[in-house]
Formats: sequence, C-alpha cells, structure tokens
Amino acid sequence: MNRDMKRDMNTVVGSHDILMVTLDTLRYDVAAGLVEAGRLPNLARVLPGGRWERRHSPGSFTYAAHAAMFAGFFPTPVEPGPHARPFAARFPGSETTGPGTWVFDAPDLPGGLAKAGYHTVCVGGVGFFNKETPLGSAFPAMFAESHWEPEFGVTSRRSLERQIDRVERSLRHRDEPVFVFVNVSALHQPNWFHLPGAVAEDGDTLESHAAALEYVDRHIGRLFGLMTRRRPCFTIICSDHGTAYGEGGHTGHRIGHEVVWTVPYAEFVMDRAVQPRPQWGRARSWDRVAR
Repeated sequence: MNRDMKRDMNTVVGSHDILMVTLDTLRYDVAAGLVEAGRLPNLARVLPGGRWERRHSPGSFTYAAHAAMFAGFFPTPVEPGPHARPFAARFPGSETTGPGTWVFDAPDLPGGLAKAGYHTVCVGGVGFFNKETPLGSAFPAMFAESHWEPEFGVTSRRSLERQIDRVERSLRHRDEPVFVFVNVSALHQPNWFHLPGAVAEDGDTLESHAAALEYVDRHIGRLFGLMTRRRPCFTIICSDHGTAYGEGGHTGHRIGHEVVWTVPYAEFVMDRAVQPRPQWGRARSWDRVAR
C-alpha cells in the first residue's frame, strides 16, 4: 500500500526503513509507455496514481547523477519551482530546503542516516559501484555495508535477482532501521539479451531496453516485500539518467539530449508487505507502446 501525499520527512526518518533504487539509464518515455500499456504490473501497484512522475536528472551519466542524489539533489520536477527536497545536507542559503525536509549534518545521505541510527547498505550494479578501482569504491565507501559481484553487473542476465538475494541476506537479523540502496544495472547496455530471440549481433535497441524494464518489473516486488516486513518503508525509485538509441545521431549518454535529461521518478510509502504480481508472457514489441 502506498500513500501519495506531501509528508514531513522529519517524521519519516527514524520510524521508517528507507529504500532508494536507481534504474540505471532508464528513459522516461519507455517507462511511461510501458506503464500505460499495462506491462509493468508490479511497479504500477506502487507508483503514486499508477504513473511515473516526469523529472529532470541532476546529471547526464551515472557518476554525476549519483553524486548529486547522495547529497540530496534528486531529479527535479519539470514544473517551475522551487521544489522542496525530501533530504538535504545542511547548506546555508539552500532554496530547496523546506519545513518538511530532513536536514543532515554530513557530506552525504548515507552518512547522515548512519548518524540517525540507520544501518546503511549499498548493493551496486554498474561499474561505478564495483569497488575494483578507487573511483568504483567512492560511492560504496559512503555505506556501512557494500556489495558488488559480477552477477550484479551489466553483463548478467539475472542481475536484479542476484541483487535482491544479497539484500535479503543483509537484512537478516537486523532490528534497527535500514537504508538500502540498489543500483539496478539491467537497463544499462548491453541489454539485448533481455529481448526473447535477440542475439548479440542485433545490438541494443529501444525494444530491448523495454524488455529489460519488464524483467525488472517481474522481480522488484520481492524487493518491496523484503523492505516492508518490519516497518513502513519510504521509497524513492527513479532513473539516474536516460540514454540515446540513435536520436539525433547519438548513442549512449553523457550528452545534453532530452532523452538523457528526462527521467522517471516516484516516491511513496509502503505500509505493508507488497507481494509481487505474476507477469506472464514474453516481451512484446516496443513499437506497440504509444510514445
């Protein structure tokens, strides 16, 4: 169950578990189109009003966007602001820190929540979380507990399933509030293998991008269920940035294109365990989804 309402985050922090999920590279048009077509039943059950909110990313690639979000600068509503943020590092002169904003005295959100008594967990996905280099260790180092395995990465066909397995193990025997962050790598290239019948030579397409999101929807209900076993869970689920599939001759991201800057976003409270709804059938053609 979710509540779509303005809330005072000062009453949420300490009483709720907190879940942050970034669907790496997910485009707004694909996410919105699949929900409208009824192809994301588990996500549609928790999205406020059954729809994604259209927002602008704070960065055009993973590192920039996550650096901003871990400082409290989540994707910005497309309507004129200012828009108060749910979390904010203490920063003199901030125009987006409102009465309902939870303000933390730390350089990053995981550190702020740790000071408030939270156990913080990072389950990485793409290379910026793999801990194999100093750069790939920077974000995980913000958390008390961090995990990355090749099975969580972009080349794994079952990446989200393995990531949720790790979350389940991390939550075992935990009584204190938890902040769980999951960077979902399934949407990121390569994603061709999520489309039934596709081969590597076909490459990644909008159709395989959509199929990867359907894969995420089939399994994310289990994550929601894990996060609501003990107490209500405040959740933010969004994309960090989109990616281009030939628009204007562009492929990929770290560019100033509309499909990169415009992202899906949702925040909500789950009051009780959310059970996954079975999703049957094969991935369908993206061309059948109204854009």
